[in-house]
Amino acid sequence: MKTKMELLGGVTVVLLVCIACLLSFAAWKGRSGKGKMPPGPAPLPILGNLLQVKPSNMTKTLQKLSEEYGPVFTVHLGSDPVVVLHGHDVVKEALVDRADEFAARGHMPIGDRANNGLGIVFSNNELWLQVRRFSLATLRNFGMGKRSIEERIQEESDYLLEEINKTKRTPFDPTFMLSCAVSNVICSIVFGKRYDYKDKKFLALMNNMNNIFEMMNSRWGQLYQMFSNILDYLPGPHNNIFGELDALKVFVAEEVKLHQASLDPSSPQDFIDCFLCKMQEEKDRPNSSFHMKNLVTSAFDLFLAGTETTSTTLRYGLLLLLKYPKIQGTSL
Repeated sequence: MKTKMELLGGVTVVLLVCIACLLSFAAWKGRSGKGKMPPGPAPLPILGNLLQVKPSNMTKTLQKLSEEYGPVFTVHLGSDPVVVLHGHDVVKEALVDRADEFAARGHMPIGDRANNGLGIVFSNNELWLQVRRFSLATLRNFGMGKRSIEERIQEESDYLLEEINKTKRTPFDPTFMLSCAVSNVICSIVFGKRYDYKDKKFLALMNNMNNIFEMMNSRWGQLYQMFSNILDYLPGPHNNIFGELDALKVFVAEEVKLHQASLDPSSPQDFIDCFLCKMQEEKDRPNSSFHMKNLVTSAFDLFLAGTETTSTTLRYGLLLLLKYPKIQGTSL
């Protein structure tokens, strides 16, 4: 006769096999009925292609997969399929030549939980289109007889050069300075003012942003993106991301209150003023996308997303100039 331990072991194996089969079926069912996906490596249940896609060396991994499957291929991060565009030509075709077809936003759990369908970066509906159009128009035509965005950038570049000159030609890492400069340009457009690079409030904001991006790129952040349905109910470091995001939103909300108190509808000074004016125009529309929560989230999106992307692009530009000294010489 079999012992209790042997019986329990057998039951455990059967249960594990059943769970694996159910997960495989769920993954297959989730992918079926959504149209034919581009080619790519076969995914495992739960893990997807995590064994092939190395987070620590993402660039080389995706390059290798593109050599095997072509410039457009599919990888699974957990159970979620992700279509990868690899190379200048396919990215240009999608984002420039066919921009309208690719204007929608994909599913991103951190953004979905943080913004709850509001704002500019992580939304994907008709309300988002309205706010996006308004934001683009406001940022393009922001001058309104006052200082243009170009003048704000030129002014901030003077402050940046002043900080660089303080290094007295010694080697330094420009990452923080570039982030401060870009963030200040965005602050001047969104909040109507810039901050000194040593300002304690400004430094706290920069620290918030650095923490957010570090956490999002950490293993816990990546796990949350793939298994948010489970991790939403579990404690862990992944929840710290939302604490940092909330702290940044509190700052934006305080700025909005100050703008409400000093608003002159005939002479809006920045993005927040323009949004408040739009809210006043649409106050009688019950389903308007222009309301206080959307203002805070939209201003937050501009501040957070604009700073990181632009400062990173500038840093890469400097690295390219260092790599090709001849180009650097002709550009100075």
